[in-house]
Amino acid sequence: MPVVFRHQGFRFLFYSNEGNPREPVHIHAVKDCIDAKFWIHPVRLAYNDGFDAKTLRGLVEVIESHVEDIERAWNEHFG
Repeated sequence: MPVVFRHQGFRFLFYSNEGNPREPVHIHAVKDCIDAKFWIHPVRLAYNDGFDAKTLRGLVEVIESHVEDIERAWNEHFG
């Protein structure tokens, strides 16, 4: 699972096996064994396994500022 970047203790990553057929570009935010998944176009929550609303809003902002990095890493990994 490639980690694209880290921010305030969160790992932003995707899994190497992202479905068959592969799901659209997205990123997982993981901290303390809690995972939330966000679609990238547009940035929106796909699922949440325990983060509160304030944390989710902050994660959306962080992801929005890294969309290009996420897309680049996704395309490099999945080619």
